[in-house]
Amino acid sequence: MDLDGAKDGRLANRSVIIRLASQKALHVQVGGGVRSKAVVDDLLRNGIDRVIVGSAAVEKPAEVQAWIEQYGSEKVGLAFDIRHVDGVPRVLTRGWTKESKLSLWEAIDSYLSSDGGHGLKHVLCTDAELDGAMMGPAVALYREFTKRYPRLQLQASGGVRSAADLQALADVGSAAAISGKALLEEAIKPAELRPFLPNASSPASTSATARS
Repeated sequence: MDLDGAKDGRLANRSVIIRLASQKALHVQVGGGVRSKAVVDDLLRNGIDRVIVGSAAVEKPAEVQAWIEQYGSEKVGLAFDIRHVDGVPRVLTRGWTKESKLSLWEAIDSYLSSDGGHGLKHVLCTDAELDGAMMGPAVALYREFTKRYPRLQLQASGGVRSAADLQALADVGSAAAISGKALLEEAIKPAELRPFLPNASSPASTSATARS
């Protein structure tokens, strides 16, 4: 996740990202500052496996929907960062600096139709209040997510501190978990992490990000 880009609205660390994508053993997903079709196209042409769209998904959903339809649901996913306000998960944009009027559920529903959607498959959801706090993930929120949207692939982010947290997220149906600080500080040991890697037998996978 390019956090500089998320705030500034431009892909600030493109050169580093492209170098990572050149490592064929890695599968690279990129988000942060992706607010135009030109950026999506550039990243995919340079070997990025999946582009994640955040602020633009809230601010111009019709345009982002067209990107999903053009490039496919495996290549373009959405990210919704939230903060709970009066018990409602409200969507944040522009690197968490702006609070939209939409709840998480309203934001996702805008991409879905009565037949289950227009190709949307991958959704990354971050609880901003827990991100980097090492207090455990918002399991109740993600349980509600998977209950509401069983056909979507949830990537749960924020608060992961242990292998037990990864298992808790897998148990509520999260397809993947995002872990940054816990990995950087070695709170999760390699042996504990291994069962959750994509090529293992566990239903959950884990990704390292640049979040702190």
